[in-house]
Amino acid sequence: MSEYAQSQDPVALAQELIRCPSVTPLDAGALDIVERELKSLGFSTWRLPFGEAPDGPVDNLYARLGAEGPHFCYAGHTDVVPAGDSNGWTVDPFAGVVDQGFLIGRGAADMKGGIAAFLVALRRYLAAADTAGGFKGSISLLITGDEEGPARHGTNQVLDWMEANGHRPDHCLVGEPTSARRLGDMLKVGRRGSLNATITVHGIQGHVAYPHRADNPITRLVRILDRLKAEPLDTGTEFFDPSNLEVTNLDVGNPTENLIPARATARLNIRFNDRHTGQSLSDWLRAVVAEEAPRHDIAIRVSGESFFTPPGRLTELTVEAIRQHTGLSPDLSTTGGTSDARFIRRLCPVIEFGLVGESMHKADEKVAVDDLHRLTAIYQTLLERYFAPAAPGRAPAP
Repeated sequence: MSEYAQSQDPVALAQELIRCPSVTPLDAGALDIVERELKSLGFSTWRLPFGEAPDGPVDNLYARLGAEGPHFCYAGHTDVVPAGDSNGWTVDPFAGVVDQGFLIGRGAADMKGGIAAFLVALRRYLAAADTAGGFKGSISLLITGDEEGPARHGTNQVLDWMEANGHRPDHCLVGEPTSARRLGDMLKVGRRGSLNATITVHGIQGHVAYPHRADNPITRLVRILDRLKAEPLDTGTEFFDPSNLEVTNLDVGNPTENLIPARATARLNIRFNDRHTGQSLSDWLRAVVAEEAPRHDIAIRVSGESFFTPPGRLTELTVEAIRQHTGLSPDLSTTGGTSDARFIRRLCPVIEFGLVGESMHKADEKVAVDDLHRLTAIYQTLLERYFAPAAPGRAPAP
């Protein structure tokens, strides 16, 4: 099959991408395929490697067609998580097998299938626009190789480069697999923030028969965790579930039965809504720990702040396109983990919409072939409506 024929079919293009074992931070040729498609459409492209071992270098791609507004950006990632235990797969995870109406492979849902759908939608849209005299505006793509990893050398650094070089979009759609059960049943209009903390309480080691000569750090740590979990952080907001704190690890490292240890450590994660910030939660954690354990260490890392994109032009156009091709009215959701939208929101309004994500990161990750074709049609319709001339005397909504 020729490259031209492949680029007309989202399934064939997704298969080609899946056959690149691009486990973070490796690229394995995936970005070469994306760049090939975009160059054939007249895009200017920039390869942007960032970082050093062990988390890098990470290869990233930015591409743009047009120099004026409005500027629509599509963002995504070609990196994937490892295949995991091969015994759980019924096919080679990097073969891109089509079986019984499903495309199976690592990255089929998250998110090489979505990228393939957008590239084919883009080709079809531009072909139709050329026939009608072209389009007015700019289309860009921000494709990273570091979404599934530490996310230090990917989208965030590309955004810095975009700002420095005059590539600020008006709107951005991230093609993450947001649909829950059926294509089109959910799109993301925000995400919760995420905070990780490691708390180490220092005590005084001693014999369990003489507790008055020791200071048990476990007792202090248990009190800390009890206080942190005692009351809900909040009851949720209009678009967000309640914030939640979960203890993810407890470690004393004490192999002896009759020894009070010298230290005790806990790890926790907080997924928080827009009633909090990483700083406000950090201040709260530090205050509680200090009250219960004068001698302690605490390390806090905020991997993303919560954000919400109010309904606007991009959301409305995406919902309309989804309804046209699926008959569904999607839920506007902020559930789930973090995504690179948490970085993009500093440049422009951003939402996320893509394939059904039920099988992502699992063995036999898969998407329905019909869904790939429907998503391609949705993306094409979105482009058509986004760049449609405004009615006389009426400016496009923000």
